[in-house]
Amino acid sequence: RARSLEGSPVVQLASPAQFFTDAQADDPHPPVWSGEMYLELHRGTYTSQARTKHGNRRSEHLLREAELWASTAAVRTGAAYPRDELERIWHTVLLQQFHDILPGSSIAWVHREAERRYAEVAGELESIIESSLRALTGDGDRVIAANAGPFRRAGVPALGATVRGPGDEAEVAAADGVSHVVAEPVDGGGIVLRNGVVSATIDAHGLLVSLRQLASGREGIAPGGVGNLLQLHRDLPNAWDAWDVDEHYRRNVTDLVDADVVELTTTDDGRAAVRIERRFGSSTVRQLLTLVAGEAALDVTTTVDWHERQKLLKLAFALDVHADRSAAETQFGHVYRPTHTNTSWEAAKFEICAHRWIHVGEPGFGVALANDSTYGHDVTRGERAGGGTTTTVRQSLLRAPLFPDPDADQGEHTMRTRVVVAAGIAEAVRAGYALNLPERVVVGAHDIEPLVEVDHPGVVVEAVKLAEDGSGDVVVRLYESLGARATVAIRPAFDVAGVRWTDLLERDLGLPEGTTVRTDGTVEAQLRPFQLVTLRFVRA
Repeated sequence: RARSLEGSPVVQLASPAQFFTDAQADDPHPPVWSGEMYLELHRGTYTSQARTKHGNRRSEHLLREAELWASTAAVRTGAAYPRDELERIWHTVLLQQFHDILPGSSIAWVHREAERRYAEVAGELESIIESSLRALTGDGDRVIAANAGPFRRAGVPALGATVRGPGDEAEVAAADGVSHVVAEPVDGGGIVLRNGVVSATIDAHGLLVSLRQLASGREGIAPGGVGNLLQLHRDLPNAWDAWDVDEHYRRNVTDLVDADVVELTTTDDGRAAVRIERRFGSSTVRQLLTLVAGEAALDVTTTVDWHERQKLLKLAFALDVHADRSAAETQFGHVYRPTHTNTSWEAAKFEICAHRWIHVGEPGFGVALANDSTYGHDVTRGERAGGGTTTTVRQSLLRAPLFPDPDADQGEHTMRTRVVVAAGIAEAVRAGYALNLPERVVVGAHDIEPLVEVDHPGVVVEAVKLAEDGSGDVVVRLYESLGARATVAIRPAFDVAGVRWTDLLERDLGLPEGTTVRTDGTVEAQLRPFQLVTLRFVRA
């Protein structure tokens, strides 16, 4: 009817491709918007229904692991590649990214169903990962550390695995000039943790009062400020409970400083740690704080038994950093946002989203906060005692909306945060991957050689998989992560008959200008800032 309705625009039904072709013909040089198109609405969707968000994040990374190890097993051992299973699982995960499921704004039944499906996805992917690693490492009783992340860590290569003998971790730490995490009490009931790189001081209330880089003596916590501060806000949006967080939530806040337990304990791998327990309202929270051996990083594991209504729980870190902007990870890169509120547009960004990490810094020093399932954040500036400014970064951990699910997020949740001092963007990227792709320990006979290696620290291998057409070719997706130009060599560690550049649908694009392919299949390429590249290595 709208094709020819008097007084109405003429409507023609056509494909998206036809629409964009016609639009380009109508205006070959349209205006370009640079930066984020920030939606000044529905900020609560970054946080509502935490179990759904955790299931999505875990599924994304398990899929990455399953594709990597299954592809490696197929190339190295001839194992069957579970293409059909992976495609079906991808469809399930992508379906649940629908705009009222992943944002947490569906009715209760939808989220119960989503959580059930995420559990099924995790079980299937763990089975694929286990069988692939078993095929790769062989039968044996040696302890093997497998690293699905894109960066080498603790002596284990990126995208590979290494036999770990007795004392290997200690040797790695000694080689880096660091020791295992140790602790000692301080006056007033606090505890200091040290690992040879940083020291962390937790006071008698379980608050982080110091996080200092030992080599430079530089302090990460703002003077008079604290980190690991849980803050409870009244959360009464004007409309749409699950969708919105309104700015007036900040007017009502309770700092959760009273602790029932602050004591020294140890982690499963023997590191010294601080255990904290608190009660508030109808809820309880348990935390475990420990340093990452050999790194300038503090891990905070927060488990909340949540029984609040129309409340918002934040985790705050007041940082001794002068920053006029924050960097937040988004797909294949990061976006900058101002920390000040000079304009109404800036003031509107009182709640922002980040994927695996957020970073604030000044020249020569910065702090990164990585997470394993948190998307909502806020970043503000404060006055520094003695002059200057400080920066406070907060993660939005949990909400308690009543509509459309009156029991949203009730029950137990566990969230992990990693705080890295003296960090730039590169360290933030590494922390995000390390927290979401933890080392996997298996038992077998031998190492796993990575299928592909890159020689530039800013170029990240995001996916390794076999081609969708069933040819057995290896597809490697990578991107430049630092926002800078990069000259990189990508070396396949298997016999290659040819290399093709493709789009995301694995359609050939030809070889870009300035790219060369060596006789062994190594690709030398010039990447633009944040450029996303998909390579197809044709197996010999």
